[in-house]
Amino acid sequence: MSARIPDKATVDGLEDRWNSVWEEQGTYRFDETAEREQVFSIDTPPPTVSGSLHVGHVFSYTHTDVVARYQRMSGREVFYPMGWDDNGLPTERRVQNYYGVRCDPTLPYVEGYEPPFEGGEGKSVKAADQQPISRRNFIELCERLTAEDEKQFETLWRHLGLSVDWSRTYQTISPSSQAVAQQAFLRGLARGECYQAEAPTLWDVTFRTAVAQAELEDRDRPGAYHRLAFEKAADAEEATGSYESVWIETTRPELLAACVALVAHPDDERYQPLFGKHVRTPLFGVEVPVLAHRLASPDKGSGIAMICTFGDVTDVIWWRELGLPMRSILGRDGRVLTDPPAGLESEAARAAYDEIAGLTVFSAQQRMVEMLREADLMDGDPKPTQHPVKFFEKGDKPLEIVTSRQWYIANGGRDDALRGELLARGEELDFLPSHMGKRYENWVNGLTGDWLISRQRFFGVPIPVWYPLDADGEPVWDSPIAPSEDTLPVDPSVDVAPGYTADQRDVPGGFTGEMDIMDTWATSSLTPQIVCGWRDNPSLFERTFPMDLRPQGQDIIRTWLFSTVVRSHQEHGVLPWNHASISGWILDPDRKKMSKSKGNVVTPMGLLEQHGSDAVRYWAASARLGTDAAFDEGQMKIGRRLANKVLNAAKFALGATGISTSANVSLDEGVRAAAHVTGGVLDGAALDNVRELVTEPLDRALLAGLAEVVDGATAALSAYDHTRALELAETYFWTFCDDYVELVKARAYDGAAPGEDIDPFADCTPVAASARATLTIALETFLRLFAPVLPFATEEVWSWFRPGTVHRAPWPTSGTLRVLAGTEDVALVDAAGEALAALRKLKSEAKVSQRTEIVSVDLLVPEAKMAGVAAAKADLMAAGRVRSLQIVSAAAALSPDVDGNGPEDGSREDIADPTVMRTENATLEV
Repeated sequence: MSARIPDKATVDGLEDRWNSVWEEQGTYRFDETAEREQVFSIDTPPPTVSGSLHVGHVFSYTHTDVVARYQRMSGREVFYPMGWDDNGLPTERRVQNYYGVRCDPTLPYVEGYEPPFEGGEGKSVKAADQQPISRRNFIELCERLTAEDEKQFETLWRHLGLSVDWSRTYQTISPSSQAVAQQAFLRGLARGECYQAEAPTLWDVTFRTAVAQAELEDRDRPGAYHRLAFEKAADAEEATGSYESVWIETTRPELLAACVALVAHPDDERYQPLFGKHVRTPLFGVEVPVLAHRLASPDKGSGIAMICTFGDVTDVIWWRELGLPMRSILGRDGRVLTDPPAGLESEAARAAYDEIAGLTVFSAQQRMVEMLREADLMDGDPKPTQHPVKFFEKGDKPLEIVTSRQWYIANGGRDDALRGELLARGEELDFLPSHMGKRYENWVNGLTGDWLISRQRFFGVPIPVWYPLDADGEPVWDSPIAPSEDTLPVDPSVDVAPGYTADQRDVPGGFTGEMDIMDTWATSSLTPQIVCGWRDNPSLFERTFPMDLRPQGQDIIRTWLFSTVVRSHQEHGVLPWNHASISGWILDPDRKKMSKSKGNVVTPMGLLEQHGSDAVRYWAASARLGTDAAFDEGQMKIGRRLANKVLNAAKFALGATGISTSANVSLDEGVRAAAHVTGGVLDGAALDNVRELVTEPLDRALLAGLAEVVDGATAALSAYDHTRALELAETYFWTFCDDYVELVKARAYDGAAPGEDIDPFADCTPVAASARATLTIALETFLRLFAPVLPFATEEVWSWFRPGTVHRAPWPTSGTLRVLAGTEDVALVDAAGEALAALRKLKSEAKVSQRTEIVSVDLLVPEAKMAGVAAAKADLMAAGRVRSLQIVSAAAALSPDVDGNGPEDGSREDIADPTVMRTENATLEV
């Protein structure tokens, strides 16, 4: 027991004090010997380590921490690790800017390399001025910077009060995580779920890498429709008997050389005579067929479109389903290829192609429009338009579609049976809130292809295969060489393929290593396997997997949530977790989602230092799962006020009871068990003794209401409704502070001087002992109810009169509270509070101090509240400083007198509502 109650209680500085204690005592350390039914395991989102966290992270991670703390107090052993997602493009881009470098895999490694620039974001270093360095040097810089970022992230999370087991952190790029990702890949390869194919690929020309469907976003971009004339070939002329041109409207005239067909809707009567016939492309004169397909839109432009390989994802669908030839003209650098594709053999076609060869997409479009105008093959001027264009979510330029060899994981995009299985998994998963499950369903139904996982980047998990080289030194792509699982992790660009020697690398008859790495989601999709020890700790895996909870944002249902379901379904045949809690977004004052890309984020450390972590957590916990919330510092101020009130109310309660200073108190024994009854069920003599202590109706009524709050908050938190639990506890806490505490203050002190060494439950009158026991029970109950949201303030108060930590104390239960309350009516507290408010109002209207005594007063009380006010009369008189109090029925006060004439002097004619509590005939001592 600690007697360290400060003279002035404040929330300032509590974070540093208690974080060091929690770390030293291992308060949140997971017990790995716990049986599975005791464990509650959380698949915490590993934040991307590529800069700084923003207030949106604080918002969603607080929701998770409230769950973790509640489950821990409810008797579960909480498995709550933290990870860092430190590979992938965001990290590479940050390293490039921070150090002023770029990776060139052709360069040799430099021992002890130091970058030319360090600090800030390196924005003064233009891309063209970035110093090229070897792949290994670049990866070392990535590891160096992420290590520093991770320290800052952990500092912030600790300051926020996340009850994470910090001995169980992980990195998605660590050797152990790489081994897990590579093992899962190899097993998928053996089952045929991981495969490679040469296919059209969404490509980011800035980062020079493939992009998966889940990483796309549409952005409206300015464009223009160009109306172009396709001349009919001989067979088309015979079909119509006309020599008119076929006009199409396109926003991408630069792709004319890649045109392989025209397409219209099968029901479009305008073009039905041309289906199966041919037309000639403008300038190039290549004959291409006119075909029918359901995705063509009769209402868009002229109703007929050109299919190019490839202008957009619809082109890919048409190309695949209609069995069209490949005629690609764009390279990985976003420029038109130097050599023309097959089909452009004529002299005119080659001459036209030479005009755009080597140009960027923008320049090629400009030149193509000039040539079309010169040849009079374009009708009028281009018509401006705004249209959605595909972007990599982290990119700055529109994506192109190039043909390349890539690795994929089957995800139901091309397999209806697998799609059905994954949809069934979505129905099996408990989404919180439930409507978020529809987003999962829509995503799975909207898949157009399998999951592309290979990236042409550098800082990530290497794809663990090599390829044999034939006699000409060409890779045999369909015969990959896989390592054994016990050798993982491997880097094929450095390690030697099994069965070969180092001098056989990249020579005919030898081998070559796969240079691509896995998409960051290919590792993050395995966070349950990584943290639960799938590869290296079977005992832990058995105790923690499948996990209980996946908390995350709604925007990554399509990526992180879905991909994790895919991997668990394929590898283990189960869902990776039972519940998925989905947080909403934080909105700025303009009601726009906060995000780094929009530049409207608020960094959290300043807020935590200004308002206190408990206050910021209160703001976060005030928003329900799946609901967007406004960034609101006003709500944080309310949270700070609540945290301070917890401290100050505790100072009064402990001071009034004498618990804070008495050396004679042993709160775990006999009659003094009144202070510790709410975490479990007392029985026998202990319960009888406590029942004998709590004797007054007002005290019992307070505990009756507290029992209802405990039941409501418990039900809400069990249903992952932290907001409702907080609302219930906070509302009743203010009733406790503003009404009950004020009413029983004098009774609880019982004439004892603060600081006097007493036995708080024996050295006083029975009515005082009742108040003191009730104050102590209520205080401890409120501390436990608030502990998940206000961990610092509640731990501070707990240390004033309790051993151990509130965060390992049992969650409050209502059973004993109800026994102590007996049959007392909860409404008594409200009635007494309303009566006290009427007495205070009397003094306010008289413009005198609340300390002024009332010599006598009539209190007009609604009939339904008469009994409650009468039961609290002594406390009312003490709290209101009333010498003589007459409690009168408000309805009776309005009834006629004995002569049936009503009030003789008409003095009560202004009282129109007998349900309102009023005062009358008051005499104040001034």
